[in-house]
Amino acid sequence: MDVATLKRKKFREILNRNTLTVMPGGFSPLYARAAQAIGFECFFVAGSQMSAYLLGVPDTGIIGLRDIVDHARHVAGRTDIPIFLDTDTGFGNAVNVHYTVQECVRAGVAGLQIEDQEAPKKSGISAGRRCIPVDEAVGKYRAAVAARDQLDPEFVICARCDLLGAEGSSFEDAVERCKIYVKDGGVDLIWLNTIETVEQVKIACAEIPAPVLTIWAGKPPAPTHEEFERLGLRIALYPVVAASAGLQASWQVLNDLQQRGSVALDDWRENVKTSRYGAVDMSKLTGTDEVRQLEQNFLSQSAQRNYDNTWGHQTVLGFGDAPPGLKHK
Repeated sequence: MDVATLKRKKFREILNRNTLTVMPGGFSPLYARAAQAIGFECFFVAGSQMSAYLLGVPDTGIIGLRDIVDHARHVAGRTDIPIFLDTDTGFGNAVNVHYTVQECVRAGVAGLQIEDQEAPKKSGISAGRRCIPVDEAVGKYRAAVAARDQLDPEFVICARCDLLGAEGSSFEDAVERCKIYVKDGGVDLIWLNTIETVEQVKIACAEIPAPVLTIWAGKPPAPTHEEFERLGLRIALYPVVAASAGLQASWQVLNDLQQRGSVALDDWRENVKTSRYGAVDMSKLTGTDEVRQLEQNFLSQSAQRNYDNTWGHQTVLGFGDAPPGLKHK
């Protein structure tokens, strides 16, 4: 059994247990590695974040299949935890969905979500959304399942229902759609998007005959993870948390640097040193030590690098100790 299938089986185990799993999201291999190092069991690669951070465009269906597949391959290839991928509307009708699913299976991710929006899509948290007819959506999910089964039945297919907040929507209609997506579409997981009340979570989890994932769209504070678990929710998704937090930190530091100069970076380093979580070790997340080991194992003696008698330096935002061989003597 290959590595990708093992991670898909792990993802199915997560979905099949009766406890809540918290899934953070972002866009990059590094954020996914950080989530893994911290102890999260899975990671979401969000379409909105790939659109924003890879192309610099809004989440309106501009990003394409090739963009997300190539990027997802990097994320899946650098992590040991299951990667759940956002594929927007599947990039077309049921025919396009067939190829989308098979390309994503080959990319090594554990599963994907396809939303039931009309194209061109909108962000799942914005106004102006429209959903396609139920029978069209069912056809797309059936095509997704059939395409998956040809390559790896362990791969997870998720139907994302974006009806809440869309034109002509109601909570009752959204739940009914989700039930149809499971019974007639054959999907493994339901993402009922933008749930707003605890009662809605309770009803959805009780009535939909599949594991339910959601992001909280109600007024703060959101239910605690313990409350979500009691309500029957299987996945609490925070789809943009890693990238959004990183962007906000960059915004603050860049503004401070522009206004105060290099002293801003000195202050930032001091703030990091006092963090209860310490400084992030980028060398560890990227596997820098593996390079030294590979050199020792496989380079000829004449090609071995002299780390003891050479030195480098830390960048101005290098918060922790420099790796061996990089400190000034």
